[in-house]
Amino acid sequence: MKIDRFDFDELQQFKAAQATAYDVVRTVAREMTAGMTELQVAGRIGAELERRGVRDMFHQPFAWFGDRTAFRNFGPDTDFLPTDRCLEKGMPVILDVAPIQDGYACDIGYTTSLGRNDDVEAMQKVLMECRDFILAGARARKPFRQIYRELDGLIARHGFVNVHRIYPERVLAHRVFRFGGSRAQQFLQRFRVLGFGLPTYVWLLGRAALARLVPGLQSPLWNDGPECAHAPLPGVWAVEPHIATPDYRAGAKWEEMLVITDTDAYWLDDDVPHCRQARRKGWWSGSAVNARNDVVAAAA
Repeated sequence: MKIDRFDFDELQQFKAAQATAYDVVRTVAREMTAGMTELQVAGRIGAELERRGVRDMFHQPFAWFGDRTAFRNFGPDTDFLPTDRCLEKGMPVILDVAPIQDGYACDIGYTTSLGRNDDVEAMQKVLMECRDFILAGARARKPFRQIYRELDGLIARHGFVNVHRIYPERVLAHRVFRFGGSRAQQFLQRFRVLGFGLPTYVWLLGRAALARLVPGLQSPLWNDGPECAHAPLPGVWAVEPHIATPDYRAGAKWEEMLVITDTDAYWLDDDVPHCRQARRKGWWSGSAVNARNDVVAAAA
């Protein structure tokens, strides 16, 4: 698998995979009705991806409703898997999916609600501030751990709590990569461990564990641990800030891909659903800090 540096054409393939994933979750979200379960919605996402020709997954589709969007009382890793929780009017919803399209992996998260939810709207607004903050930190070459901890402060100042610390290994982000396409790898990827393909699970968590023991070994995860006390690493990173109300009654997140080079960083695409919504509502105008995408596109 290729993990660190990608040329323009390869980045366009990652961008296409991400666009497919977002289009699928938005299609399924429009079809959601009260009474549907997380399992049913996750199944619809998988079926829609398959209809579009996607056969492999970085991880299986996840769907969380109500206070499960805040990971309330989550314990074992199996709590993250979809359940028979039923959707009700006004509930927050998070959909998370990671297809592999033509060998290019992506991972996205999408927040919505069944009808109006003021908590969700307030958190989505703050999450756009988080987006600019993360990019500015990466561009300033701040250590991953420092960006993570400073982001905690930003979230707290807005009266919300960090939920990504509840993910396995407390991840704010993880690498995505281009699969080499060997038959053995494709076969093994279809075996799931807590929703993740077997090679993905072993590589992400196994290498992260080794990075804590072997000096100089780079972790594929971005968290607040000592193994992330280094400048941003080149590659494509799936970044997923996730926040909740202090009582954990509702949570919200987005997840999209950040490109990091030896000297710069930029979001792979500024035309993703949460950006379009933020522009439409006047929360965010696409500040100069995000302008790298336009420069790259113009130069291609």
